[in-house]
Amino acid sequence: MAYHLCSSPSSLCHDHHYLHNSLSFSRKSRLRSFNSFSFKPNSLSLHSRTFLQITHVSLEDPIPQETQKADASNPPNSQDPDRKTKSYIWVNPRSPRASKLRQHSYDARYASLVKIADSLDSCEATEEDVSQVLRCLGDKILEQDAVIVLNNMTNPETALLAFGFFRKRLKPSREVILYNVTLKVFRKCRNLDRAEKLFDEMLERGVKPDNITFSTIISCARVSSLPNKAVEWFEKMPEFGCHPDDVTYSAMIDAYGRAGNVDMALKLYDRARTEKWRIDPVTFSTLIRIYGMSGNFDGCLNVYEEMKALGVKPNLVIYNTLLDAMGRAKRPWQAKNIYKEMTNNGLQPSWGTYAALLRAYGRARYAEDALIVYKEMKEKGLELSVVLYNTLLAMCADVGYTEEAAAIFEDMKSSGNCMPDSWTFSSLITIYSCSGKVSEAEAMLNAMLEAGFEPNIFVLTSLIQCYGKANRTDEVVRTFDRLLELDITPDDRFCGCMLNVMTQSPKEELGKLIDCIDKANPKLGNVVKLLLEEQNGEGTFRKEASELFDSISADVKKAYCNCLIDLCVNLNLLEKACELFDLGLTLEIYIDIQSKSPTQWSLHLKSLSLGAALTALHIWMNDLSKAVEVGEELPAVLGINTGHGKHKYSDKGLASVFESHLKELNAPFHEAPDKVGWFLTTKVAATSWLESRSAPELVAV
Repeated sequence: MAYHLCSSPSSLCHDHHYLHNSLSFSRKSRLRSFNSFSFKPNSLSLHSRTFLQITHVSLEDPIPQETQKADASNPPNSQDPDRKTKSYIWVNPRSPRASKLRQHSYDARYASLVKIADSLDSCEATEEDVSQVLRCLGDKILEQDAVIVLNNMTNPETALLAFGFFRKRLKPSREVILYNVTLKVFRKCRNLDRAEKLFDEMLERGVKPDNITFSTIISCARVSSLPNKAVEWFEKMPEFGCHPDDVTYSAMIDAYGRAGNVDMALKLYDRARTEKWRIDPVTFSTLIRIYGMSGNFDGCLNVYEEMKALGVKPNLVIYNTLLDAMGRAKRPWQAKNIYKEMTNNGLQPSWGTYAALLRAYGRARYAEDALIVYKEMKEKGLELSVVLYNTLLAMCADVGYTEEAAAIFEDMKSSGNCMPDSWTFSSLITIYSCSGKVSEAEAMLNAMLEAGFEPNIFVLTSLIQCYGKANRTDEVVRTFDRLLELDITPDDRFCGCMLNVMTQSPKEELGKLIDCIDKANPKLGNVVKLLLEEQNGEGTFRKEASELFDSISADVKKAYCNCLIDLCVNLNLLEKACELFDLGLTLEIYIDIQSKSPTQWSLHLKSLSLGAALTALHIWMNDLSKAVEVGEELPAVLGINTGHGKHKYSDKGLASVFESHLKELNAPFHEAPDKVGWFLTTKVAATSWLESRSAPELVAV
């Protein structure tokens, strides 16, 4: 029967083959002969019998090299010239005699050594107290006894003293073993500093470290959340002639990933897949996090699927990491599927699970799902952090959930552990501003100031939008002046909001707003001035508008172009509206506005403001009229796609406005009953109408 003792059992620890059967054992297989079967006198065969060599064992005597087990092919009475004859007897495991033999077995000895280790953990960290505990081992201390005692200790102070005690009294065949099991104690305590000092002592005493030495220190660094140290010790191994094995390499995927060396981590992972290394769940979790942080969200899912294919069962940490990645990827549908799989596998969601789901649903505006998670957390008594409350409030601002936001804010204030911050107030002011609730927005601003927070550019942008909706131009100007007083630089979004306010203001108030816009963005101010002038040089307006679009960020170009066209339509400047729309097409601010197939020509207006949509319709109808004039064949169907949605803070959508506008034009387009947001007509009806129509006038936005 072979026994194996690992001096550093962990994911980085392996059997010490040099201990052979004198220093190693496996508790699982101890005295299997006593416990592995029951005695049936009438059916017992030679193959089912187990024999024991009776040997007296005490704590002070050497341990027998091995407990012999009869081989079915060579029973004790067989004549084998290559083996010595030994006396064996079979003992009924239920007999009193078996119980006495167990007391003298290595199980009893091991249990005694474990008790000694426990006593050392609890005694005073003095040489005298440690020596007192270890005296029960007698004068003939065995090397394997020292290994077992140290291997079961958890107190780093007394472990060092016990290590010194054993080292003075023993001449071990491999002194590195004692060092390794002592290092393991430091790993249990997550004390890397002590481990490094003991390593230095090893070198001073001329003891050569082995693979187990390094794997133990590396794992100590990992459990101590010091990945850079783990990498440092891993890269020292070649200096001492040590070569990492597969398990160590696998662990270093995690260490390199946590240390920020993503390339090395992924390089080792590629090698792990090729050479079929065993990878633990912690490493898989790190790999998912690495791919998620780099934006390779498909890579996250691939690692997850590979892990399952290898038979590694995902744990809660892996599911939470994956849910967090899907949240940042804005893939809430995949987060829902992963969460369902997790619960089907019997895992209960933790606070981290709910937090990841809230972030995933909140960012993607899955409002109903987010609110369900929120209610479930409250039912389970789980507290939300300020960040999670703000995530919910920001989502409510995005989707126009005014009442829900107010309830969440009250819950936040009454929670006792979360105080609203500037982002909390910012979201609520945005919600009330977009809803046109001026008094509520102003009350929230006052609460923000009382809480010690100055309004930031997001708050002031929302307030300007609020006052603009209410046609309170003077308040808009005062808010703009406040921005300058706070020394806040207007950004593209702020200027876009000012431009949007102009589209809602009466013509006589535009001068006040132009002055503000001119201070915030002179290029935009110049374009607005040229737009309002009846006459300007040929191409000047288009040139200045083009330079403006080149100077602003890509995410606001469409909003600027929409607002400028809306302003033109409001002021009945159809020619400039068309010029701006054409510029938008040229600069690819607007794309995929028209589509043509052999059977249908379509105009797509979903991404446009009302003024821009009306301008696009005007241009499209003129193009259709020209096609009819030159005899071009129209397709069987013509369609206008307005989309079926409505603005989150308004009851009106583009479809409802267009329906009435098409009726005013007497256009033969009718809403399709089976295609929401589509207005269709036939070739015959369109041709007849186009031939009879005169150029339509655009109604004011």
